[in-house]
Amino acid sequence: MDLAATIASGGLLVSFVFGIILTYISRFVLDIKDNTPAFSITITILLANSASPVVMRLIDELKFNTSELGRLASTTSLINEVGCIIYYSSFVTVLSSKNFANAIYSIILTALLIIINMYLAKWFARWNKDSKYVSNAQVLLLLVLVVSLAFSIEVLGYNSTITGFLLGVFFPRDGKTTRTLFKKLAYSIHNFVLPIYFGYMGFQFDIRDLLKHYQNILLVLLLLFSCIASRMIGTLFVCHRLKIPRIKAVLLAFVLNLKGNFELILIDVEAGRSATWWSPMIHRMLLIVVVLNTLITGPIIASILRRNENYFAHRNTSVESLDPESEFRILSCAYEPRHASGQLVLGASFGSSISPYLMHLVELPKRRRKAKLLYNQLEDGGQYSDEEDYGGNDVLEINEAVDSFTAQTRIRISQVKIVNTFANMYEDVCNAAEDFRVTIIFLPFHKHQRIDQRLENSKEGYRTTNQKILRHAPCSVGVLVHKNQTGFQLPVAGNNSYENVVQHAAMLFFGGADDREALALSKRIGKNSNINLTVIRFLYAAKKEEESSPSSQSSSASSPMIGEPSRKVRVLRSLSRNHEIEIAKDNVFFEEFRLRYVTSGEVGLIERYVNNGIETLQVLREIMDSIEFSLFIVGKGSYGGSVMTTGLSDWEECPELGPVGDLLASSDLDIKSSVLIIQQHRQYTNNSNEDSVQG
Repeated sequence: MDLAATIASGGLLVSFVFGIILTYISRFVLDIKDNTPAFSITITILLANSASPVVMRLIDELKFNTSELGRLASTTSLINEVGCIIYYSSFVTVLSSKNFANAIYSIILTALLIIINMYLAKWFARWNKDSKYVSNAQVLLLLVLVVSLAFSIEVLGYNSTITGFLLGVFFPRDGKTTRTLFKKLAYSIHNFVLPIYFGYMGFQFDIRDLLKHYQNILLVLLLLFSCIASRMIGTLFVCHRLKIPRIKAVLLAFVLNLKGNFELILIDVEAGRSATWWSPMIHRMLLIVVVLNTLITGPIIASILRRNENYFAHRNTSVESLDPESEFRILSCAYEPRHASGQLVLGASFGSSISPYLMHLVELPKRRRKAKLLYNQLEDGGQYSDEEDYGGNDVLEINEAVDSFTAQTRIRISQVKIVNTFANMYEDVCNAAEDFRVTIIFLPFHKHQRIDQRLENSKEGYRTTNQKILRHAPCSVGVLVHKNQTGFQLPVAGNNSYENVVQHAAMLFFGGADDREALALSKRIGKNSNINLTVIRFLYAAKKEEESSPSSQSSSASSPMIGEPSRKVRVLRSLSRNHEIEIAKDNVFFEEFRLRYVTSGEVGLIERYVNNGIETLQVLREIMDSIEFSLFIVGKGSYGGSVMTTGLSDWEECPELGPVGDLLASSDLDIKSSVLIIQQHRQYTNNSNEDSVQG
């Protein structure tokens, strides 16, 4: 927020300077002799304002809204526009002949309706506890209150734009009422209200008389140049001082230069005032500046993004590459309400630094697959399709779980629903992961825990979809084997059921990219005060003995290479080098983890030396007998597995979990803990052959 405010202030300051200069030039060209402050305010705001609705709409259509730069642009434009609205409202208040009592009345009415909306939103949600949304009558009541307040503010002599903005800012962000308003208003506003309004402004657009006088044309070009130049100079200067890369600064400057509805409202309002300098020609001149500015800026923004697509692409596709203190974006998937509860429990363990998305995956029934093409062609989520018919009561249960989770943790969750066949559902999930720029996707296991605490198979489509996502995901993937009765529970202090209860979690580290990814994820879990994390590192016992034997080192060093190495030998050497590189990466990464978290006492560490999978299994049984863990975290397994897990995959039931993950999730070990299996994102995973469906 501080960064956005700084950038907005820089742009506003330079625009105000340009506005003052242009005011003096325009006075002589247009022969304006009275009410100069009003004209100066109009020109200054025309240069300085950024249309936040237009900015947000554009970056959303360009799939740029989830990036850091996109969110910075949205916040900056919002601060910029609010500043201009306050500036204009203050001017009207000071110079208006109206009584200052009207301003007090406006503030009181706005504050009163804000409070009323807060209570109504909560009351409507309780009233409709068995429904997905609040009723249409209740939505209509809220809209009537807003429109009534807007009319009252206008009657008192002030613009109602900032009043409507404040009502939206202070409206509750969660619950059924908010979800209903988003659903009802988004489509109608973007597809009906705004086009009609801009069409009305277009009726007043006529440049024929402007072309008759060359000085008017020059003034339009000067205003247009000033709009772009003032925003570019102010934004680039501030971004340079803040050490923001030049290409990002240029893109940000053009995005913030977009004009929209507030400028049109301002021009329209001034046209209705009794200023003697105002004329239809001036009105059309300012209108053409706004239109041309937006027509020029939009294509430039799209061109910059297309030419620098790789530069602006999402790069944080693995947890290992992230700073533990940075924002953590996750996409949690759920086929059923029981999956949603498990994903919410897992999300709470990462603390408040996450940006979670919860995606409800709904199978498209066979009898309605003929309508799939029409469904996918609909924009904005298909508000006028039969989307609401999909999901049944599962949607209601998931919404209730999300509302309860938000009330307990104060973590906001963005909900998404995907309706498709199991054969194609993975494409929607992977595309959403790219659009949301998430670091990891969490999938539910295709088995669920029964009342007798045994695991039972769910739909086979769950498993095939998970396998396809594991192969094609554009980021890391985690599979959660959630045991809701005996496993990991909501780690939030203050909950009556789990207050002052510390859960134990274990991370099993064998080595490899997947295990490093799991260890990086464990850093965030270990920071939770309600989770006691222990890292269990498995080391190869034979290698320890080999390193401690001096004779083996001398014999290996003195053996010369005779003749030209064969192709097989070269391949073996290459594999050996890759293995040594992986071991070096493991040692460096684990040592950094140990120095930062283990030595400080935040995380416990246990080291065990084993030779094969049998000894690994024995160690796991000993540890589980000594400590009751509620969650195990383990990597899927990288580059052909490890000697320490040899033999564990002989009776493998779910190869997509890896040897250790499959063992922990199997009925043979019969553990009561939840299990989280992590696969790090690597390029070769997308090109691998499809796993066969077993079991």
